[in-house]
Amino acid sequence: MDVGVISMRYAKALLEYAAANKVEDEIYKEMLMLSHSFMAVPELRIALDNPVLAAKEKSSLICNAAGIKVCKEFVRFVELVLRERREGYVQSMSLMYIDLYRKLKNITIGRLITAYPVDKETEERMKEIVHNRTHGEVDFETKVDPSIEGGFIFEVDTYRLDASVATQLRRVKRQFIEKNRRIV
Repeated sequence: MDVGVISMRYAKALLEYAAANKVEDEIYKEMLMLSHSFMAVPELRIALDNPVLAAKEKSSLICNAAGIKVCKEFVRFVELVLRERREGYVQSMSLMYIDLYRKLKNITIGRLITAYPVDKETEERMKEIVHNRTHGEVDFETKVDPSIEGGFIFEVDTYRLDASVATQLRRVKRQFIEKNRRIV
């Protein structure tokens, strides 16, 4: 079976189970923490793929990676995943759950990348623009990246507006090279 199909089935089942028990918000936070743990600690995935490690230890690893105190529904889900020997898909399941939850709750992800820090007023204005456009909750993040040299990069879900100086300089350089090739 395809990794995406398996992960999506488990994520959907978990979301339905969590919604029935009214803990989908808690599990969302735990899945966010779990996905961040997978990115921060690559050894976690290696440990879960280890066939020598007992299911109890794997369960403890996953629960600790999801947060200090996880809800019993999350623990039951982890036990099901381990019983079915699907621990290799836990990272994908967490990402799928996060995506499904955001679609269900109409949460939009926005990001503003600038060369220098922006004031709170600008950040709030950008957040409001995204909110007015999507009519839902906005999870907005600002990031400072000096490598863009100036301007900004604005991302909302799959839309990206790159008005950075670095990108414009690369575009001008590419045009200059193309024009000079025709001359030679």
